[in-house]
Amino acid sequence: MQKHIKQRSVVRAILAWYKRHGRTLPWRNISDPYRILVSEIMLQQTQVSRVLEKYPRFLRRFPTLRSLARASRREVILMWRGMGYNTRAVRLHECARVLVRDHNGRIPNTLNDLLALPGIGMYTANALLSSVHARPVPVVDVNVQRVLSRVFWPMHSTDSARGAEEVAALSGTLLPTRRAYEWNQALMDLGATVCLARSPRCEACPVLRWCSSGTRMVRAGVSRPGRTSRQNGLPNRIYRGRIVELLRNVNGTRRVRADVLARSVHPAFSSRQERWFKELLSGLQRDGLITLRGERSLASTYVSLA
Repeated sequence: MQKHIKQRSVVRAILAWYKRHGRTLPWRNISDPYRILVSEIMLQQTQVSRVLEKYPRFLRRFPTLRSLARASRREVILMWRGMGYNTRAVRLHECARVLVRDHNGRIPNTLNDLLALPGIGMYTANALLSSVHARPVPVVDVNVQRVLSRVFWPMHSTDSARGAEEVAALSGTLLPTRRAYEWNQALMDLGATVCLARSPRCEACPVLRWCSSGTRMVRAGVSRPGRTSRQNGLPNRIYRGRIVELLRNVNGTRRVRADVLARSVHPAFSSRQERWFKELLSGLQRDGLITLRGERSLASTYVSLA
């Protein structure tokens, strides 16, 4: 009995908090499925602040699903520049083409059909069901997982959380059927603005009185950034952007020798980074952004914009 009283109290308190403090975002409470789809793909692994900057520009260039489907991969990736993780742009583009070809430009309303689309996993599928089709389904991202873990289980450290499946099951029991969309958005906002990963603002939390973790959590130290896909402390996406920008600004001939290009984008470049740079060029060529001509060595390979 006490458990159900706590659950109802938590739901009411979070919805009341959201009514007063929820963020105003351009992809919320809209009826355009395409714009919702773009926002959901952009928000994967990207901060809201960066999406707010890129989202309107992307939509000005590709205002409809069909305009995105008609575009070339190169056009889409260039418009995505600055967002990182270009595979998301590629999958969004592929998804648009599949939707136009197989679904008459409409976003499916069943979980299985959504999961069959390029770039759509369980989280995004549920988010689309909730936002596009107003289905009462729980949407559990890392913010929601963190909030519900802390509120309903005693977390001894800020970097601890229950498993995603366990949290999703709980979220399904909490879901207020008539306000499911609002509830999902409220949980995300609470996790993004109050129940923060490293430094939760427990004093501002609307459910602190029911929280099983609260101020008892030990603040975990900041982890070191990973070393993968980096050169000289910078991620590969920075070097990819530099390559494309340099090729755009080349005076005279549009072709640039690959070894010259390497030293231009990475001043400390040496033979030890040759394999890394070749992989960068190969990735850009696969994405349709550049063209490579020549032999295997960088000194005999020429690069130009596609």
